[in-house]
Amino acid sequence: MGIWIVLGVVAALLLFWVMSVRCRHGHPAWEVLRRYRYAHRGLHDETRGIPENSLTAFRRAAERGYGAELDVHLTRDGSLVVIHDDSLLRTAGVDVDVASLTAEQLSQYRLEGTQEKIPFLEEVLPLFEGRAPLIVELKAEKNAARLAKAACQVLDRYKVNYCIESFHPKVLMWLKRHRPEICRGQLSQNFIRERSGMPLVAAVVMTNVLTNLVTCPDFVAYKWKDRRQLSLFLARRLWRGQEVSWTIRDSASMQRVEQEGCLPIFEEFQP
Repeated sequence: MGIWIVLGVVAALLLFWVMSVRCRHGHPAWEVLRRYRYAHRGLHDETRGIPENSLTAFRRAAERGYGAELDVHLTRDGSLVVIHDDSLLRTAGVDVDVASLTAEQLSQYRLEGTQEKIPFLEEVLPLFEGRAPLIVELKAEKNAARLAKAACQVLDRYKVNYCIESFHPKVLMWLKRHRPEICRGQLSQNFIRERSGMPLVAAVVMTNVLTNLVTCPDFVAYKWKDRRQLSLFLARRLWRGQEVSWTIRDSASMQRVEQEGCLPIFEEFQP
């Protein structure tokens, strides 16, 4: 009798695991999204003085027929700024949080010692109207709903093909509930190996994209070097979810990614 109980528990756990990595299949946006490669934070080039997430980097990507991945934060006064880090220290040399600044204050800073301003989402979107799509990453902390709502309101004003991704499951939850027509994706990596203060349980859940149970994303964007995860395999094969791979830095990896049906986000070379 005991063995049957054990087998039943194992079967239940396996079923829960399979259900927890579910994805939504067949979003119409893929007809366009799958046609392109995506420049990570724009087609930036430090050696040429073209910073990441700058208007010049995005313009170069658009003009060369690439899509682009970009990062969006919310400022103190509710503006949407395109920058990766929470702080300006790495990109602008000032140790101040983006969320503590107004749009006017933010506009005074320059990127990586150049004359490039930190762009706002409204400045980037026109560059891609009628061109390749965007992968818009929302960098949420405690403002997931406010950030998601603000981003959607701005995106609605432009004729741009796009999808939205985030590490924060609450962003996907908001999209599922309020804007289900938008193609949404869960970002992940091996958080068990690189926890950075994250509790172990949370690291296990996020590494294995178990929040898919409630968010049901259209795709999983996984760190390329970490992608050998059974949960990711199940999400792709059983639920037919799309995989997006970041960040590809050489032609051989690009070829491998595309042969496996993944969408590549690349940097440091031009395919």
